Amino acid sequence: MRAVGVTEFGGPRALAVVDVPDEPLGPGQVRLRVRATAVSPTDTHLREGAYASRDPVKTPPWVPGMDAAGEVVEVGDGVDRVAVGDAVMAIVVPTGAHGGYREDLVLPQGSVARVPAGADAVAACTLPMNALTARLALDHMALPPGSVVAVTGAAGAFGGYVVQLAKADGHTVVADASEADEQLVRDLGADVVVRRGDDVAQRIRAEFPDGVDGLADGSVQDAAVLPAVRDGGKVTTVRGYRGDGSGRVEVFPTRVRDYAENGAALDRLREQVESGALTLRVARTFAPEEAPEAHEALARGGVRGRLVITF
Repeated sequence: MRAVGVTEFGGPRALAVVDVPDEPLGPGQVRLRVRATAVSPTDTHLREGAYASRDPVKTPPWVPGMDAAGEVVEVGDGVDRVAVGDAVMAIVVPTGAHGGYREDLVLPQGSVARVPAGADAVAACTLPMNALTARLALDHMALPPGSVVAVTGAAGAFGGYVVQLAKADGHTVVADASEADEQLVRDLGADVVVRRGDDVAQRIRAEFPDGVDGLADGSVQDAAVLPAVRDGGKVTTVRGYRGDGSGRVEVFPTRVRDYAENGAALDRLREQVESGALTLRVARTFAPEEAPEAHEALARGGVRGRLVITF
């Protein structure tokens, strides 16, 4: 089976098409024929070797990818959520050659859900990882409806889903954006848009002088955004930041692997795409051989929507 991975960690040009064996299928597992897999910043960190010390697999190749979509071709004993022939999307926790950038992929059934009605594999593969991370971030904060939620990095994939999910949860949303992205962020549902930048916390406070109830820090500004939040408020982060130690606000590092087998949450996201509450955004597709170009495009920044590798 074809995959895209690295045999030595490095830059985008370390990526290559490699041959990998089929993965064994066990009880409660689903085998996918992957048609599309989305590219994310996490994939670039894996490619560079940032996670090598905690990966139990120490032999190449290492295959990135946390999103996949395709068809179910085989199911193990006890699988009742999907059936052979179903078009599905999935979240992947990579280890060794087990990553989303491969044609044959075996996953727990809790990591798989049917694709939204009307969506193809390319569009569907853009949903699982970022939307589940956004869902988990909001679940960590557990704010009552009517709360004010701030979102940094709102034009990005994670931030955009936080905006839409927070609106669906009944919150008021204040989000950051560049001038070029302001209309996009408003279209996602933000009630108030402030200019992005190092002083975004001050801009948010100017709109909400008492501070917001919660903040999802998609732009990874860490301590710089804490002043936007009221005393006793809540902050979710995506790169392990745990706060400044003051205890003034609660800080929740958000790790999507905690929801990697939350099939009910993934299926609920499917329903929200179908209802129009969530938007699937594809920027560009690449062949497997073009994976280095996909990673280079991501590194240049400014991508609005997801980059997708198709098999």
